Amino acid sequence: MKKAQLKELMLQSLEHERGGVRIYETALECAINRSLRKEWKEYLEQTRTHVEELTTLCEVLGIDPKEVTPGCKVVQHTGKSLVLAMKMALGAGDAAAAELVACECVVLAETKDHADWELIGKCAAALDGEAAAALMAAYEKIEDEEDEHLYHTKGWCRELWLKSLGLEAVLPPPEEQKDAKSAVAAARAQKEMEPDRSP
Repeated sequence: MKKAQLKELMLQSLEHERGGVRIYETALECAINRSLRKEWKEYLEQTRTHVEELTTLCEVLGIDPKEVTPGCKVVQHTGKSLVLAMKMALGAGDAAAAELVACECVVLAETKDHADWELIGKCAAALDGEAAAALMAAYEKIEDEEDEHLYHTKGWCRELWLKSLGLEAVLPPPEEQKDAKSAVAAARAQKEMEPDRSP
């Protein structure tokens, strides 16, 4: 394994989780659905914990968690852009549209989070010793949370779009109702709703 690239993955993942805190704080300003607000408050707290976990992992791996690489600057810029997009939507004065924009921004952010943690799991499997044990313990603790963040919010995004289109929407979405924590479970939950939506 290329140690320099492992360091880059860890630092970018940490920077992305830091940005995720700001993204969830802003998304909560946009959320008008009570169930969605409750879910995002939980995800915000989990994301704060992920920042702490990644900071500790960097230290275990001998990486300075305060180091900012060029890749980290790109990640930081992306996070700020998502926050700005939500602020723009809020400023437009349409609360339902701002909530939908927030869902889309969270899905974009959680897609990278999900990919980062999947890669961290692969790195844990390829290493040995204390580093492998630390990475695997964090991965096993956080992976299900990341799955939930991504698949549930994708469901919210789809259902809020359907509602905005004047079509039948299921809120909270099936992914949340079925507590989907994998792509397969999310697809199954969504498919179970499809017969009810047939024309």
